[in-house]
Amino acid sequence: MNTYLLFMTLIAIVLVVLGVSLFKWHAFISLLVASLFLAIVSGLSLEKIVVAYETGVGGVLGHLIGILALGTILGKMMADSGAGMQIAEFFMRAFGVKNLPWAMLLSGFIVGIPVFFEVGILILLPLVISVHKSSKQNILLIALPLIAGLSIVHGLVPPHPGALAAISIYKANLGKVLLYSLIIAIPASIIAGPLFAMWVHKRVIPKGEPELIRITTKAKFLPGTGVSFFVILLPVLLMILSAVAPYLSLSKGLLKFLTLIGSPLIALLISVFVAYYLLGFRKGMDRNAVKKLTESCLLPVGSIALIIGAGGGFKQILIESGVGNTIAQMAQNLSLSPLVLAFLIAGLIRIATGSATVALTTAAGIVSPVIQHMSGVNLELLVIATGAGSLMFSHVNDAGFWMVKEYLGLSVPETFKTWTVLETLLSFIAFGGALLLNTFF
Repeated sequence: MNTYLLFMTLIAIVLVVLGVSLFKWHAFISLLVASLFLAIVSGLSLEKIVVAYETGVGGVLGHLIGILALGTILGKMMADSGAGMQIAEFFMRAFGVKNLPWAMLLSGFIVGIPVFFEVGILILLPLVISVHKSSKQNILLIALPLIAGLSIVHGLVPPHPGALAAISIYKANLGKVLLYSLIIAIPASIIAGPLFAMWVHKRVIPKGEPELIRITTKAKFLPGTGVSFFVILLPVLLMILSAVAPYLSLSKGLLKFLTLIGSPLIALLISVFVAYYLLGFRKGMDRNAVKKLTESCLLPVGSIALIIGAGGGFKQILIESGVGNTIAQMAQNLSLSPLVLAFLIAGLIRIATGSATVALTTAAGIVSPVIQHMSGVNLELLVIATGAGSLMFSHVNDAGFWMVKEYLGLSVPETFKTWTVLETLLSFIAFGGALLLNTFF
């Protein structure tokens, strides 16, 4: 029976892969079909199938949907006000031409905190190309560190949706994940960013020319550098304050208040209103412009919310059908660490589907039932190991691969030698960091 369940789970994962890559289904449809298939073949009673699936979807989205929407609004405000560009230009001035890779890494890392990877590239690409033209440096030396900063933050650091989905599924502590992810993300992005760029730019010289993507700012005046930094870092500062508060000698009332404003939903809500005022109204946007901006950026949230919800539904089917217990027994028999298991499963799904979000949520769904009967599992590092696996070996089935290729004017082989290697370096270095921290905590 155990072998049969594992084989059916494998077929369900293959269904997800074929649905996304061959049949060109949306990832939500692929995950839903795979969940229903697994529920039926594992013998789950028909009346339980829909209830289990809806429970799984609701369990994840109930926690995440507001955070997703608010994070997207904040990112859009950063882009359209010019605040992201202001931060990047500040690092350029501070570091100078000689230290361009380090300036670009910091720009990507900071700007990437509240925005999706794709939005971060769009915000910062005009700067990359203008610096490339004025400095006459190989564009890889400028672009790769920036991309490394954006990508590692997108894969590991809350409040990004993949990390928050895994935190919700594993029931990990947000504050600890935030702390560990920053500790791990910094060295990973340094090695895969500036250090790799300094090595590879001498060996790969792009033959094409980059496409210039311009961001049209809706603000009449650009915000100051200080204001830009304040808005972009505010949600992270509130979450860190909430995580530190229990260790300070505070009154009960103040402790409860700090815990409330440090929860991702409230921290992002506060930050959105601060952004509306400081980056919108104060810089010449009227109420209609802010309303239109909010409405326009909520449309893409639907797609990613559906994928994350479907990952939660898949997780619940795995639990209800007994597959989770089967995988747990197998992992214990093989003496396989949950961190290694999560990293490998996320990596395989990432390579197969091309989507870091699908890889992260599906892998978390598979591993979550496995750890329920295990003691001593560091849930926060498990989130990071899963996130690390979801970054590896980006290739032709990943939208990010084509985005980097087209925007930087690279050929397909040049993109493999640069972007794919960079993503794989980030993945394995972050996983190594998680294993290292796991020996101490």
